[in-house]
Amino acid sequence: MSCPACGVPALTQFASPGLVEAIVERGLDPAEDPDWAVSGAVSPAEYARWAGHLCGMACLRMALGAGAPPLFALRDGARAYDAYTEDADGTIRGLVYDPFARYAREVHGLDAVVHRRLASPELLGLLDAGRSVMASVHFAIRYPDRPAPARGGHLVLVTGRSAAGGVGVHFHNPSGISAPTRAADLPLAVFERFFAGRGVSLPKAGDGRGAGA
Repeated sequence: MSCPACGVPALTQFASPGLVEAIVERGLDPAEDPDWAVSGAVSPAEYARWAGHLCGMACLRMALGAGAPPLFALRDGARAYDAYTEDADGTIRGLVYDPFARYAREVHGLDAVVHRRLASPELLGLLDAGRSVMASVHFAIRYPDRPAPARGGHLVLVTGRSAAGGVGVHFHNPSGISAPTRAADLPLAVFERFFAGRGVSLPKAGDGRGAGA
């Protein structure tokens, strides 16, 4: 469903938005998600192993807009570019920005640009220039009234300035546990507490071509 504030789909990295809180907060095994197949995974086990790592692919799906491939089809495409890797012990690494940006450009026709150092004024400048930003934040951003335990490690799609006025941002969180945390507005000073100062900018969210992986 498109967000009324920005017109961009508010998607999650899990197949059932109503189960996100149970999965990320209460330890529900993602393999018990009855809609796992919608993700494009080949089995509940594959879905359970990977879904928690696919915030970046959920952001890409949102940026591509209508007609975007399923989550795991995007993952497969990104893996072919080494945007995700696995250690010998099975540990999943990624999203790795440079190969991801190359994948987004070459396969989906998106002008993806890596920003290894991205100050808040630069973030706002990108938004004002009509771009969206996959921003690295701490997943605890879903609880903005609590102290930030750290910065980075999770990706959200920042789609514009806050429509509420003042200096703030509007973003979509793939691991949001409720509608207000999946499409959220925060004052910039609050967002900064969770923001690692890096990310990948893309054309205005929803303007992607939705090319297959």
